[in-house]
Amino acid sequence: MRVFDSLVEEYDLWYERPFGRSAFELELRCLKGLLGSFQKGLEVGVGTGRFASALGVRFGLDPSYEMLKMAERRGVICVQGVGERLPFKEGSFDLVLVVVSICFVEDPPRVLKEIRRVLVSGGRLILGLVLGESPWAEFYRKKAAEGHPIYRHARFYTFDEVKEMLGTAGFTLRGVRSTLFEEPQDRAPVSNMEVREGYSSEAGFTCICAT
Repeated sequence: MRVFDSLVEEYDLWYERPFGRSAFELELRCLKGLLGSFQKGLEVGVGTGRFASALGVRFGLDPSYEMLKMAERRGVICVQGVGERLPFKEGSFDLVLVVVSICFVEDPPRVLKEIRRVLVSGGRLILGLVLGESPWAEFYRKKAAEGHPIYRHARFYTFDEVKEMLGTAGFTLRGVRSTLFEEPQDRAPVSNMEVREGYSSEAGFTCICAT
């Protein structure tokens, strides 16, 4: 999406601010609980490479050239492209990571089918999501209605919708973790650093593992 090319500096600085820094730390903890060991990982929607770099995911794909330049500076091997048409051979990776990006792609079911194609048999997909039923999704929808340049392009899917898309794409759900259990805001550091096993409609960030 072109909007990310024009907002790359502002997007990346979010992670340096009090809320963004603490939320990033918490989201990493949640994701790491499902990551397991892997040899060759890809992040679809790698953005500026913060998650891939922190989690040891070597390859990253994104449509934004400006974001990829920043991801490369963080040590990620980058490819410009979109999730609906992954420029990789079948069975190229044993792990694919997608953090929040599902809410920005044009065709999530097609992206998931492409991810399944490039995964080895038994390979894992790790999703990090703001679910549609979460109070945090409503917080971001209000920002979108006020004209926020990024959130106005987002669509938040419910847990049931995500499960249905995964099943249709040929995935089996293996694990869920939830975190960010506090009143939605985006200025002060996160105060509740709890990570729970399983799904919760109150969580601001949900991690899903599927094979």
